[in-house]
Amino acid sequence: MNILISNGRVIDPASGLDKVASVAIADGVIVAIGDVPADFQAERLIDAAGCLVTPGLVDVAARLREPGYEHEGMLESETAAAVAGGITSLVCLPDTDPVLDEAGLVEMLQFRAQKLQRSRIFPLGALTRGLAGEVLTEMAALIEAGCVGFTQADVPLGSTQVLQRALSYASTFGYTVWLRPQDRDLGKGVAASGPLATRLGLAGVPVAAETIALFTIFELMKGTRARVHLCRLSSAAGVALVRAARAEGLDLTCDVSINSLHLTDNDIGYFDSRARLNPPLRQQRDRDALSAALADGTIDALVSDHTPVDADAKTLPFAESEPGATGFELLLPLALQWGEQSGAGLVRALQVVTSAPAALLGAPGAALGRLAVGGPADLCVIDPSAEWQVEPEALKSQGKHTPFAGYAMRGQVRATLVGGRIVAQR
Repeated sequence: MNILISNGRVIDPASGLDKVASVAIADGVIVAIGDVPADFQAERLIDAAGCLVTPGLVDVAARLREPGYEHEGMLESETAAAVAGGITSLVCLPDTDPVLDEAGLVEMLQFRAQKLQRSRIFPLGALTRGLAGEVLTEMAALIEAGCVGFTQADVPLGSTQVLQRALSYASTFGYTVWLRPQDRDLGKGVAASGPLATRLGLAGVPVAAETIALFTIFELMKGTRARVHLCRLSSAAGVALVRAARAEGLDLTCDVSINSLHLTDNDIGYFDSRARLNPPLRQQRDRDALSAALADGTIDALVSDHTPVDADAKTLPFAESEPGATGFELLLPLALQWGEQSGAGLVRALQVVTSAPAALLGAPGAALGRLAVGGPADLCVIDPSAEWQVEPEALKSQGKHTPFAGYAMRGQVRATLVGGRIVAQR
């Protein structure tokens, strides 16, 4: 279908493009930005007056819950939520049941996702079989099946030797290992260590749980020359270590979640299980450091950390509830809010959810997260002035729990296109 998007402010952070222009789309690709060919015949017109036309969002931390946890989320519901939030590409974690540790399981997931024809899905393969932390998976076979890297998800490795072997093997073949820095023994609490956790009587997770893991990862990277992506950094001390490691030249990237960027442990309130998250919410100084690091490029990308949880697992005492929150439909407005409040600006706010996370995918992400003639027509039309309130039951995700329930948001997706197809529209 030929589609013409007219009168919108076209912003492409990757190229620096920022102007009011028309975007012409044919056969799934962008054929013109600005001067539309005289012979172009549009079958569908989208008037984007007063709106932004941007690359589709790329989210590199999502749980789709299928297979194995269909009571918490399904591919159909979660991809619908993704495109409603303007997310055209997403990276999913392997902690399903069964774990994504075999090529056949990855291929089946890809097949089912392609049939839905919504967001592009890029799986992460399990680093070890069953995420048990003992035997490495067949990385080459998983890459061939479509994986873009390897991770333990939120299951920390207990063996430094296994991690060293994994990094060494991955380095040999140029694979990226995605790690969430968390010490196995110190990370068993349910809230960030501090006055609030002490007052509420909650088991704490000290900052050292993150920094000890980071020290270990960095030392092993020096010996193996591996490429590592750090998932969901949460502390000011962690930011300082990452900044120093990058200055040393380590091949390192990292991301932060919308939760850690906007909330603190005070948002737990009176044992609000919606704020039971992993990593746990930390103090104000940590949030400020994360914001500054995202603005100056120390942190590369902003992620939703989308983890739908069903009501039975959330409506429990705080320490017994399952960590996680839905986030797909909140990623864009919270990115825009951060850009405005931090002073980072609109372009940087869009960059950290488009071209920057796309670059983390390596070759599969080369054409994503950007607007270019001849490139795939993955884009969204955003009304930056639209105001709305987060009503959990109105979210398309099967998971209705979020610590942002009731919050006022500004910025809403009017249309999402993937491969030139309109997959969501308001």
